Amino acid sequence: MSWDKQQMAARAAREIAPGSIVNLGIGLPTLVADYLPDDAGVWFHSENGLLGMGPFPYEGDEDPQLINAGKETVTVVAGGSTFDSATSFAMIRGGHVDLAILGAMQVAMNGDLANWWIPGGKMMGIGGAMDLASGAKRILVLTQHVTKDGEPKLVRACDYPLTAKGCVHRVITELGVLDVAGDAFTLVELAPGVSEAELAAKTGAPLRTR
Repeated sequence: MSWDKQQMAARAAREIAPGSIVNLGIGLPTLVADYLPDDAGVWFHSENGLLGMGPFPYEGDEDPQLINAGKETVTVVAGGSTFDSATSFAMIRGGHVDLAILGAMQVAMNGDLANWWIPGGKMMGIGGAMDLASGAKRILVLTQHVTKDGEPKLVRACDYPLTAKGCVHRVITELGVLDVAGDAFTLVELAPGVSEAELAAKTGAPLRTR
């Protein structure tokens, strides 16, 4: 057994402090907002120029002018605001985003992050991930533990092009929660039914247990 995507997102939601400003990356991280309590007071930021991003709209209520960075239609909560992209990136680069939850293709044990291109694959550009990885106060990676081919995503050193160096603090996968320790990954929590042996076998770097 391991966590499914919804359980991964719910576990990631527990990492968000009340009242914080949070940016959710494209894909799996967007599910995290569904698992926050209504009174959390969290402000979701989107790098295309939105603070106070709300849930996805119901069918028929979409506003094509309100989208997230993944070009999905969203809503705005009471008190939310829109602004130009330059202001949005100034917020990121100025250190005003408390937490960024990003996907990853590789995370190294020293916190290096690669999440924008697999050599030989389609190149989409590095986008705002470069700024978020460098400018947010804390980086949480939410990703599957291995690739579709069974290759570890948590590695000694990234061999994909880097998004940023030494930026990742914590990783949540379907197998558990791990912290970056420089010379290893440190086990924080195992998903139900997952053994330390299984986790170690699927991690491409030393694993330290507490």
